[in-house]
Amino acid sequence: MTKEKQAALRKSVMPYAKSQTKTSVIQLLNTILPFFLLWFLAYQSLSVSFWLSLPFSILAAGFMIRSFIIFHDCTHGSFFKNKKLNNFFGNLTGVITHFAYEKWKKEHAIHHATSGNLDKRGVGDIWVMTVKEYEEASKWERLQYRLYRNPIVMFGLGPLYLFLIANRVNRKAAKRQERINTHVLTLIIVAIYLIIGFTLGWHVLLMVQLPIIYVAGMAGIWLFYVQHQFEDSYFENESEWDFVKAAVDGSSYYKLPAWLEWMTGSIGYHHVHHLAPRVPNYHLEEAHENTPPLHKATTITLKTSLESIKFRLYDEENNTFITFKNMRERLAGKTSQNPTAE
Repeated sequence: MTKEKQAALRKSVMPYAKSQTKTSVIQLLNTILPFFLLWFLAYQSLSVSFWLSLPFSILAAGFMIRSFIIFHDCTHGSFFKNKKLNNFFGNLTGVITHFAYEKWKKEHAIHHATSGNLDKRGVGDIWVMTVKEYEEASKWERLQYRLYRNPIVMFGLGPLYLFLIANRVNRKAAKRQERINTHVLTLIIVAIYLIIGFTLGWHVLLMVQLPIIYVAGMAGIWLFYVQHQFEDSYFENESEWDFVKAAVDGSSYYKLPAWLEWMTGSIGYHHVHHLAPRVPNYHLEEAHENTPPLHKATTITLKTSLESIKFRLYDEENNTFITFKNMRERLAGKTSQNPTAE
């Protein structure tokens, strides 16, 4: 795609980069109110049985994900035209989702500016090692990476690490406002937990709140993972990296059933979002449907997305992800060709 076509493609989606106050308010109402209602029903159901309560917690987790989409749009300044409204509801949904608003806004902006850039990895993205880096890594570095990419660790322990540690700690380069915002939101969340624990009982946190954040965390990590970790995803060094190609070729179109698309705020149209971050979630589908070149983006479904679990390393030579099994075969081949190699 030529630079002229790339510029035309970005320009073609800009008409959708406009928030609609009425639509945003409706989305707030049909997201936050059901979340608290389901939380209350989960709590009330505990008096009967945990197993009656759990389905309500799982449903509430879905609305927590939907709340995160609102939070996400606010960080991009795309949910409302008014900056103060974006900041207010961004912080409000930040408390609900346990994400620090200013911290995420900065780190996610870096993610958008560097997604697919092999020379600028490390902030707001999934850890990806190239084949060459893995070959040159020490045994300890390989073990760390293998543990990180293990599905049990990533999706099992990942939510707890995300909510308890990653979202509570600032970057070394974080400025004062970002640091204060992170700590204030953490204090608010702790205060809410203490109030719940002392008034409703600590078992409520364990049996209602924990399933909500755990299920939402797993689903959120999965969504973020599959949006960039597909077989022919786009990764290039700084000298060759291109923003539009990174957006369209390096971000997937996750085609979900209608109810899941609604619950996840259409974030499956991730290629559109990376091409034009100011497009609010409720315009992403329309932007995709009315922009034919975007139909060529890599499309994955619930079934095909499961294949992404096996991808571990990025092969720069062939522009594709490979498995650890592929890597072992490659290393074994090199060893057989060079018996003196370690």
